[in-house]
Amino acid sequence: MTARPLIFLDVDGTLIPLRARTIPATPTPPTHANPLLARIDPADGPRLRSLDGELTWASTWMEEANAIISPRLGLPHLPVVDWPDEDPVPGLHWKTAFLTEYAQGRPFVWLDDEVTDTDQRWVAAHHSGRALLRRVYPFTGLTDADFAAVRAWLVVNT
Repeated sequence: MTARPLIFLDVDGTLIPLRARTIPATPTPPTHANPLLARIDPADGPRLRSLDGELTWASTWMEEANAIISPRLGLPHLPVVDWPDEDPVPGLHWKTAFLTEYAQGRPFVWLDDEVTDTDQRWVAAHHSGRALLRRVYPFTGLTDADFAAVRAWLVVNT
């Protein structure tokens, strides 16, 4: 049996867009000092849960993502990538090589606002499994188009 694909989630620019957006009134989870948390769309939670993959935090928020972001999205406690102190591979996003290593050949989706074509090429050359590196537009965060692209990729690659 093949393990479900990993779905690596960034927070800033992906779940918390850089530009404010109008979100329908919803119950407010516990408060936190960061005013940008109001930009999180609670509807992203059910959409993320509906994806056929293993959601994993891949953010500098690390375990704080479980404490602060997950409740706002109605997500359970998720695995968290524990970033090493190693230097990144020159020319790549600092997460790229480590996420590829973390996946250990499993298929994965990486949702992040900082993915580049260089990262795409490097993963294609160094990862034995399939991968979708989806660059999320940081001013809007995740959109219907992002979810549709991930769903379509998962259908073909699972």
